[in-house]
Amino acid sequence: MILHELISYDILRMIWWLLLGVLLIAFAVSDGFDLGVGTLLPFVAKTDTERRVAINTIGPVWEGNQVWLILGGGAIFAAWPPLYAVSFSGFYLAMFAILLALILRPVAFKYRSKRESARWRGNWDIALFIGGFVPSLIFGVAVGNVLQGVPFRFDPADMRIFYEGSFFGLLNPYALLCGLLSVAMLVQHGASWLVLKASGTVADRARSYGSLAALAVIVLFALGGIFLALGVNGYTITSAINTTGPSNPLFKTATHEGSWLANYGTHPWMIIAPILGFVGAAAAFLALRARWEVATLLFSKVSILGIISTVGLSMFPFILPSSLDPKSSLTVWDASSSHSTLFTMLVVAAIFLPIIFAYTAWVYKVLWGKVDEKAIKDKSGHAY
Repeated sequence: MILHELISYDILRMIWWLLLGVLLIAFAVSDGFDLGVGTLLPFVAKTDTERRVAINTIGPVWEGNQVWLILGGGAIFAAWPPLYAVSFSGFYLAMFAILLALILRPVAFKYRSKRESARWRGNWDIALFIGGFVPSLIFGVAVGNVLQGVPFRFDPADMRIFYEGSFFGLLNPYALLCGLLSVAMLVQHGASWLVLKASGTVADRARSYGSLAALAVIVLFALGGIFLALGVNGYTITSAINTTGPSNPLFKTATHEGSWLANYGTHPWMIIAPILGFVGAAAAFLALRARWEVATLLFSKVSILGIISTVGLSMFPFILPSSLDPKSSLTVWDASSSHSTLFTMLVVAAIFLPIIFAYTAWVYKVLWGKVDEKAIKDKSGHAY
């Protein structure tokens, strides 16, 4: 028996759907607090020293945290080619805005302290804010559009992809609501990180803004669920499902008359995900008020895990539904790479993911400890 046939095609598809979720969650819980700190920078730090305190809490780790974004993009490219093709072409301007903002961030880190000029540093601080806020917002807007369906279709003759939407069409009310939820979620996470890693006034202000953000997460997550139940139709496969069939979305039929909440009736255990989203945010709020530092960050991670998992579980088996032609929608069962490709990638992931996790854990252990104003003024090892 050929080795890769030991794991069936349908199981491999499920594994890579789960791994994609793991990579997205890992990005949100690691680089998410970097984005949150950038968004909070103008509010928690008023003086240059305070801003340097905030920046130096993430300065040593932000580059490593972005590995998860690269891994997520690579996984989509290799494991789900049609998803990569549709999302990176349909969301081209949105992706460009994210990349531009993410490019500003490393440049700001490297150049901010090259000159003593207050105006120079202030401009780079604005760049750090843009590099945190813009991706946080657009990631959420993208998820909101995915839940509503994306205007694309496949040509049956040659499987060419046609995207018939516009950039401003992405900025609809529900998508903006999801964008605000994303910002609140990552601001909560950034504040939790600052409470753990910073000291003094920066940590105190972060505690206040983080508390507000945690309450906003609860309210916006609830509103998102209500609109999802009452105003946003889900998608349903209406034909027989072939879990081991070829990756051709047009081999099925689907309708836009379903509900994204139907999975919770079929699989009641899935309700754990939204519960974690609410409980994590509520616990993070209480931990912030109680001045529990490590617990606050852990609870914030639980909230992120619950919110992102809620989206994935609600949509399963859909990955990217089509509002133009529901049968063109991409699902776990008809949008993956070949059996051999998925198996080869799984072997590679099994080797390298544990190494990445181990290295990341080691880095955080080495860099454990708070950043305070005294160390910044003494220039004792803080580069930013």
